[in-house]
Amino acid sequence: MDRSAADMTDLEARSLGQMLRDGLKELNAAQAARCLVAVASLLLVLVTLDPFPDLRNPDVTTVVGGRMALAYISWAFLAAVAVLFVAGTDAPALKTLVTPLHLCLVGWLLINIVLSESRGVSMQRFVLLVSMTSLAVLLPLLPPTQRSFNLCLGAAALVLLALCYLGVVLAPQYSIHTALDIAEPQLAGDWRGSFGHKNVASPVMTILVYVGIYLSAVGSFVMGPAIAVLAGLFLIFTGGKTSSVLCLAIYALASLTYVTPHLWLKRIICFVPLIVMNLLTVGSVLSPALGAMTRLLPLDPTFTGRSDIWEFALAAVAEKPIIGHGYAAFWDDVTARQTAQGAEWATSAAHSHNSYLDLAVTIGLPGLLLVIPVFVLAPLGNFQSAQTHNRSGALAKLFLTVWLFGLYYGATETFLLERQNPIWFMFALAAAGLHFLARFQCVAQAEPKP
Repeated sequence: MDRSAADMTDLEARSLGQMLRDGLKELNAAQAARCLVAVASLLLVLVTLDPFPDLRNPDVTTVVGGRMALAYISWAFLAAVAVLFVAGTDAPALKTLVTPLHLCLVGWLLINIVLSESRGVSMQRFVLLVSMTSLAVLLPLLPPTQRSFNLCLGAAALVLLALCYLGVVLAPQYSIHTALDIAEPQLAGDWRGSFGHKNVASPVMTILVYVGIYLSAVGSFVMGPAIAVLAGLFLIFTGGKTSSVLCLAIYALASLTYVTPHLWLKRIICFVPLIVMNLLTVGSVLSPALGAMTRLLPLDPTFTGRSDIWEFALAAVAEKPIIGHGYAAFWDDVTARQTAQGAEWATSAAHSHNSYLDLAVTIGLPGLLLVIPVFVLAPLGNFQSAQTHNRSGALAKLFLTVWLFGLYYGATETFLLERQNPIWFMFALAAAGLHFLARFQCVAQAEPKP
């Protein structure tokens, strides 16, 4: 989106067909190509190159992994094209990304890779992370107007939802967990759509609910409600308890933050519950007092025994607190590591089930301390600045809501800096969107042709 003119004010109800026709009239070939790259990027991360994996096949991991070369090529190609498009029209926006803090984070990641326990693995996965994150950061700049951005977002959401529902109806064995699944047969009946697991489908559907609400707020009274309702129904059938609870809770938290005038009050609203949530989860295995408090609660804050995994991950942090074990290189082969008696199963975990703890394990405490100001603290300040300057209120609220959802979802699952993870992509997109809205204004419509 170009950054110079007034915010969108056309909130009239229009049919989807009319919106598409209006959008196409405003676009020339170059602008249409930018939108195509934006939609392709969203579909690549949401649908992936391997939709509907057969979880009954013992070799499913090998089959998917064998196509990684195509994934690397696709992400690198789209990222290169996006850079070429944006560099020519949005150089001032790109320059704002070059900050000492951002450079320190990238520099630390490179140092961490050099000192990684599996240097080749870390470097390979870092390349994919760079391509994917670059696309997420550039995506708010690709569509030429806010209306075209909305259309790109809505089109990608509808394609994904159509695929997921068609999968449930036409090929349920590939889109619903079954008792024949090799890894987790106990999830039988939970919908997963085109994704490989319900725990990926459920947070994505939560984000699509927010997208539907946003599109409704800016005048799309057909596409917006359709996306929100379809995503909400799918979320219920995934059986994803964490995402289902967070969906409405985070939207309420974002709405409260939106109407709160002062930044320090916004910080209290956003961060105090997040700190409490982390104390009641990971903190409960660090402090006996906190552990005793959590046992008195009417719910299980360890989310079905994840305390063993957290203890195992904390022990790994203690082994290498500064440099960490290497970006994305720790959890591949942990079965040989020592665990407490009775907690041996923790070595079969794929991650630490806490994004902040996982960063401490992989890139060390300095890496975690660099991620926090960039992705936890700065976005809220950017939202305050965008709100102060009255820049695209509805869009800023969407980015705020997705960002907040990511922060809280990260207290129970791992996604921060995770390559090819749709939650990371949408989270990075939201953080970048807030960064740009704090500094530039959105164009509502394309300039009239001479």
